[in-house]
Amino acid sequence: MPPSFQNHRADLLPHRLVTCLMAVFLAFSIAACLLYGERLQGHWPEEQRIMIRTVLYIGAIVGLPLTNLIRFIQLRLNETIPGDKPAKQRYLLTVIVSMILIESVGLAGLVMFLLGDGYNTLYIFTGLSALGLFLYRPKPEEYSRICQALEAKNKFY
Repeated sequence: MPPSFQNHRADLLPHRLVTCLMAVFLAFSIAACLLYGERLQGHWPEEQRIMIRTVLYIGAIVGLPLTNLIRFIQLRLNETIPGDKPAKQRYLLTVIVSMILIESVGLAGLVMFLLGDGYNTLYIFTGLSALGLFLYRPKPEEYSRICQALEAKNKFY
């Protein structure tokens, strides 16, 4: 691996920390539901929960590819938008936005559990969110591409 690539890996520590915090939140929400589930759960009528669950499932199904599209656009903007912000800051914003969008899927599972749905719904939404955290984690290759694009742009000007 080239030395610059190793430096890029070291630059991504705050980015990885954001991802880890989101994963800890998912684990904490499952643990809280397992430990205090009976006390936390409400008892909404089944018909209302089915409607809300359906809307949230549609939101999750649309949210995953939409997050991918937003992330793709942000990555390209990071490479091309003029400004003084370093690549590290630009990429951190991209990671934070991706993680928040994906974390909302896990939050939907927690909300459904609190409304009275079972553990199955909680696990499905949390699993989708964990998959999103893995797919959209900080990647040294993406960061390296941003750094190279900004260096090339600075040489041009």
